Amino acid sequence: MAEHALITGGAGFIGAHLARRLLDDGVEVTLLDDFSRGRRDATLADLERHARLVRHDLTRPVPADLLPTRVDTVYHLAAVVGVQRTQDAPGTVLRTNVLAASHLFDWCDLTRPDTVFLSSTSEFADGAAHLGAAAFPTSEDVPFVLTEPRSSRSSYALSKAVAESLLLYRADRLRVRIGRYFNVYGPRMGHSHVIPQFVGRVLDGEEPFRVYGGEQTRAFCHVDDAVASTIALAKLPDPEPVIANIGNDAEEIRIADLARLLMKVAGVCPNLALLDAPANSPARRLPDLSRLRRLLPGHDPVPLEIGLRQMLDWYRSEAR
Repeated sequence: MAEHALITGGAGFIGAHLARRLLDDGVEVTLLDDFSRGRRDATLADLERHARLVRHDLTRPVPADLLPTRVDTVYHLAAVVGVQRTQDAPGTVLRTNVLAASHLFDWCDLTRPDTVFLSSTSEFADGAAHLGAAAFPTSEDVPFVLTEPRSSRSSYALSKAVAESLLLYRADRLRVRIGRYFNVYGPRMGHSHVIPQFVGRVLDGEEPFRVYGGEQTRAFCHVDDAVASTIALAKLPDPEPVIANIGNDAEEIRIADLARLLMKVAGVCPNLALLDAPANSPARRLPDLSRLRRLLPGHDPVPLEIGLRQMLDWYRSEAR
């Protein structure tokens, strides 16, 4: 009998890439999405030819007859994400993400899948790093700290910390896997993160080219690498819960240099307008991937320059 996977947020960015990889591997896939962020496009239409798509808002409990009764692996990716959303509606972010996790895990209590994977966030470690309580690269064992608990940007990190706890409390009856994503990028990721925003403005010919927080550094992870890591984590046979950073520590880059690299790939040379970083934006993010490397020995990440070229090509075709 073929393995069956459920992907919440399956119409979204990482969800659709994960679904494609699982289908290629011969896994039966059910996608669950409320389409608050996921898109109906050619990618999703292709997935629907091979996977079952279910529409449901996880802020409400999962009806008993909505999903297959036999699911081997659950990938919980559904969440409200993005800096703009946390600034505009932090209460909605917190409520939606906590309720979605709670209702899905309640359903897991009844159906008992073998493994539940939760997509968590690099923001889990930002507070400790800001206070100097965590070194760089940051490991999975850093404490969770909210340095600005009343800041709207704290809502997302808090929602993911709560979701992690809700799942870890079930480790006596579910195989728990938690992946903390660090700056994942790739085709079809929308327009609300730094790389697609840069790509859009390069394609629009912006002059001067605005760069906020140019001295800040990030290490960007291509979505194909994130998906490979996600599946590897989920397949671990170890019954104990596992939390692992998912990212790329090989190409840490200043945001201003990211803009310059993208311009080089695009063959343009606008002037840079270096502006202040957004409020409460971390100065640095760099994951410790020691744990992940033990799970994916010998895996070569997609180089950033190649990933940026792929992004430019995809967003050019999307604009036609």
